[in-house]
Amino acid sequence: MIHRIPKFVQKLLSDYFEFSIPTDKRIIYLTFDDGPVPEVTPKVLDLLDRYDAKATFFCVGDNIRKHRECFEQIIMRGHATGNHTTHHLKGIISGTKHYLSDTEQSREFHHSNLFRPPYGRLKGKQIKGLQRKGYRLILWSVISYDYNQKISPQRCFRNVSKLRCGDILLFHDSIKAERNMLYGLERVLRLYSEKGFRFMAIE
Repeated sequence: MIHRIPKFVQKLLSDYFEFSIPTDKRIIYLTFDDGPVPEVTPKVLDLLDRYDAKATFFCVGDNIRKHRECFEQIIMRGHATGNHTTHHLKGIISGTKHYLSDTEQSREFHHSNLFRPPYGRLKGKQIKGLQRKGYRLILWSVISYDYNQKISPQRCFRNVSKLRCGDILLFHDSIKAERNMLYGLERVLRLYSEKGFRFMAIE
C-alpha cells in the first residue's frame, strides 16, 4: 500500500497532473473527495474550524444537487471546491465524450477550474480534453486510504503522519471513510499545527 506517490512518478506525469505545490513555507494542502454528505461533511468543517484550517473539497455534482445546503456551508466557511465529475465516473472505463460531458455538467452547481478524477486515473484523450477546457488536474502526494475499511484508524493516521511542505493530502468526506478519516484528520491537524504548519486551500 503506497501512501506517498514516488517522486519519479510525479516528475513523469508533471505535464498533466499536480501532485504537490512547491513551497519552502510550512504549508499543507488538505483535500477531501466524494462529498458533500450531511452525515460527514459538517463534522469535517467543524474540525477544520477548530484548527483555523482551510481545505479543498472535490465535490461530486450529484451530491451537491442533493445536499445544496451542505455544499454552501463549505463555501461560507472559506474553503475551496473542485470538480469530481457529476456521477463519480471511473475514467478508464468511460468514453471520453461522456466523461467530459459529465464533468461539465457539474458546472451547473459550481464553477471551479480545479478537477480531480475519481480513482485518480484517466485516459490520455480525457486528460487533453479537460486541459483544453481549462481545468487544473489535481492529484495528491499523500493518500490516507481512509476509505479502506480493512485498515484501522491508527493505520490511517500512520499513512499521513510524515508530511512535507507543499504536500497535497487526500482524505474522503464519505460515510465509508468517516471513522478512519476523522481519526486521522484530527491527529494530523494537531500534530502539524504544533509544528507550525498552516493548512490552506488550493487557489
